[in-house]
Amino acid sequence: MTDARDLLLRMPTCFKPDTAGDLSMTAQYLISQPVYLTIANGHCEAHEGRADSPDVTIRVRDEHLIQMMSGRMRGFTAFITGRVKVEGNYALAQKLQSLFEPRKLFR
Repeated sequence: MTDARDLLLRMPTCFKPDTAGDLSMTAQYLISQPVYLTIANGHCEAHEGRADSPDVTIRVRDEHLIQMMSGRMRGFTAFITGRVKVEGNYALAQKLQSLFEPRKLFR
């Protein structure tokens, strides 16, 4: 079974640079083993640990992140039911969903 950390570290492989355009941001995922994504100049990189000053921080349990990324749980549902907590720029958190095709990671 794939773990949440591994999925996040592979996110650059399903990144959609055309959708990102000139977006520049850092998204911190606080899971059991924190990971953050940096997006700039049409590129995405994944890093282990904590970012110095992320634009958005997403707190989520590993199993809920896996469910969202596999399509078994919608991000909106997870947010409304309290399974995901967002700090910082909510607009960027919403934009993240359109920047990736995480279901590709499960093929």
